[in-house]
This record gives sequence, C-alpha cells and structure tokens, in this order.
Amino acid sequence: MKPPPFAYSAPGTVTDALALLAALGPDGKVLAGGQSLVPLLNMRLAAPAHLVDINGLEAELGAVEVTDAGVRVGALARHSAVEASAPAVGVLPLLRQALTQVAHPVIRNRGTVVGSLAHADPSAELPAVLCLVGGSVQVASAGSERIVAAADLFAGPMETCLRPGELIVSAWFPALPERTTTAFLEVTRRHGDYAVCGVAVAVTRDPDGAITGARAAYVSVSDTPLVLDLTDALVTGEAAGDRVFAAARLAAASVSPDDDIHATAGYRRHLAGVLTARALRAAS
Repeated sequence: MKPPPFAYSAPGTVTDALALLAALGPDGKVLAGGQSLVPLLNMRLAAPAHLVDINGLEAELGAVEVTDAGVRVGALARHSAVEASAPAVGVLPLLRQALTQVAHPVIRNRGTVVGSLAHADPSAELPAVLCLVGGSVQVASAGSERIVAAADLFAGPMETCLRPGELIVSAWFPALPERTTTAFLEVTRRHGDYAVCGVAVAVTRDPDGAITGARAAYVSVSDTPLVLDLTDALVTGEAAGDRVFAAARLAAASVSPDDDIHATAGYRRHLAGVLTARALRAAS
C-alpha cells in the first residue's frame, strides 16, 4: 500500500510551522508521531495535499511539565515518555493506567499523547481520559492562541473543533481531588488492538471512606468520549455490591454503541456494564 501524492515540509520552529499551516489552510495536515495518520495515508483513507512534519520541534513541544495542579503534555511528548514519568504518574496515576493499554511499546515509543487527542478516534484511550479529568488543550495559530476544554474539543469520529491553520501545542490534565482513586479497563480482541469497549473511572471519598463522587468515561461506545456521573448510583442501595451493580446497569443503559464488524451494539452495551463494575472495584 502506498499513500497518495503529497507535498512535505519540516519547519524549524513553531512560529514557522504556524505560518505554514496558516498559508496552507485546509490543505495542511500535521504529522507528529504518525502512528494513526500514516496507516490512513497508506490505505488512502486520508489524502492531505501537504504534510507539515513537526518532529523537528521537540525542543519546543516535547516537554512533560508536572505540578501539584496537574500535568501539561507537549505536542511532541511520546506516549512512552508520559508513561515513564514518575512525577506525572504520581500526580495522575490514570495516565499510566490508560497508556499501558495503548497499542504496543513500539507504537508508544513513537506515538504522541496530543496526536491521539487531535486524531479524535472514539476507540482511543487518551480522549476519554482528558474528558474524565476535565482537561483542555492549548491551541495555537499564526498570531493567536486559545484554550479548548475537552468537552468542546471532540466534534465527532476523527473530528475536532480545530480550525484550518491551528495546532494543538499542549494538553492539560488537571489533578483529581484528594482521596480519588482511578482505574482503566478495556476489552480487546488481542492485546494492543483498539478496544471493543473501555472505561476509565475516578472515585472520590471523604476522610471516612464514604463515596462523595464517581465518574466514568467510555471508549468505543459513542462517536465522542462519553462521561457519566455515577455518584447517585453508588451512594444509594442497601449494600456495596448493590450499589456497584446499580452503577453498572446505569452505564449499560446510557451508552448507545453501533454494530460493526468487531462487535454488536448489544455486546458493547453489555461490556460497558461489566467493565464499569470491575473498574469501580479496582478503584476501591
């Protein structure tokens, strides 16, 4: 398989990249890790007129910055770099919990966290994580910048709200509240495949251990990441097991997947409930 013809540029600075993207408009496509884009090119499912390769900008865009408030991931920070960052995982363990599910180590060595967000695949793990924690992305264009909340970023399958000429330069993953535990589980046909269904959960407790908040984000069951508030289901009921199953039933009833060649909608809906119960127990 060979990609369709395209022009290629490798700008030397972010400023140059933004100027080139502004000039190209809709014809420009950013190449970072390429682990999603290159297969689409080879299968001729994407045919951009001009690729703008930003891999030479790692000095400007490759940082992983960690504070008590959260983790900022630059556009060229590789999956493996974030996964291996003890400070980042210390502030937000969910990052490593999700990243270990992403494809295989060789893919994570090249793919980028921000590239996964920009690709907006509803079967990808990182968009769900960003939505669950209430994160955002910093978007730059020639002469301007803006912050886009995760809830506003994803417009549909493989589609974001980015405008022609814009580049996501970093993603912000805020720390979760104190006494919050997390888990990320998914089912795949083979390890490393895209998830048939996946779920990330975050459960917050008070100092006495009582649940005060619970949220879950789902993978592969909707066109964009779906986030559910499970708090009410987990604080009612006569026994802990009843509460977990109530949350699982809520999840199964709330997702609206489609049939495809990998799984039926009913099977995905069943998995959403099962994985929700397992993830809530794992986060206990």
